[in-house]
Amino acid sequence: MQKESRKVREFRRREQEILDTALKLFLEQGEDSVTVEMIADEVGIGKGTIYKHFKSKAEIYLRLMLDYERDLAELLHSDAISKDKAALPREYFAFRMSDPERYRLFDRLEEKVVKANQLPDLVEELHGIRASNFNHLTGVIQQRIEEGSLENVPAYFHYCAAWALVHGAMSMHHSPFWREVIKDQDGYTQFLMDVGVRMGNRFKRRKENEQA
Repeated sequence: MQKESRKVREFRRREQEILDTALKLFLEQGEDSVTVEMIADEVGIGKGTIYKHFKSKAEIYLRLMLDYERDLAELLHSDAISKDKAALPREYFAFRMSDPERYRLFDRLEEKVVKANQLPDLVEELHGIRASNFNHLTGVIQQRIEEGSLENVPAYFHYCAAWALVHGAMSMHHSPFWREVIKDQDGYTQFLMDVGVRMGNRFKRRKENEQA
């Protein structure tokens, strides 16, 4: 029984090593240039071993994306967020904007697997996790609306506005023109996060309207 447990742990460790290595290569060289053989060579295993863990490169894509969304789910349900719901916007923006290269990669990979209709069961699982995260976030947003902290509009307005801000920020980050214009990328990212945290704040908007 103990021996079997060690085998399971080793299997999972090797699987995670394959995923970590694949992500590193995808980011460095682009997913289209990376082959299963290259991943195997980098890990130091045979190509056949990769296929004991994953049916195809597309499955590696989806497993990476699933882990990313699960990490966000874990953050959203953390004790820190439960105790301080006002911290949710900053944590959300920090998570989404902390790694622009990975964000862009996963956005591109999802478009590829959906367009090619690859592994629809895993795509459905990915969208299920994302829907769960959306429902949890809009639930917290609705509570803050009812408390009078946020503008009284449909909760999904707030969520979609946050998504649009992140997605736009990531597009600008990868634009040669805007990367030349924005000299202080770190400072700009922090500024955007501050804007995102204040976005939809009911008291702030009311105060601005009164001043106008």
